[in-house]
Amino acid sequence: MERIAVIARLQPGAEGRAQALLEGGPPFDPETSGLVEHSVYIGNGLAVFVFEGDQVIRRLSDLVNDPVLSASFGAWAPVLADAPQLAHEAYHWRSDEDEST
Repeated sequence: MERIAVIARLQPGAEGRAQALLEGGPPFDPETSGLVEHSVYIGNGLAVFVFEGDQVIRRLSDLVNDPVLSASFGAWAPVLADAPQLAHEAYHWRSDEDEST
């Protein structure tokens, strides 16, 4: 399983607009995207999008380059201060839910 974060600096005062964009969920179907998990964090002038799954870089590239979805992603352009940046996972820890197995 792989994880990657996409970090985007928001325009000053745009956190509310970013939150509103997220209210309807992602502009893609998470169930059919091949991802296992997806979450978004908003705060301190940043939006952090976290994607998890097998071959997550390829899957994220497929989503971003999909011509149908590109218009939906374009809705973020007015709230972003600059181009989003990729951050590769350097450390991750998860407690085993059932340590007896």
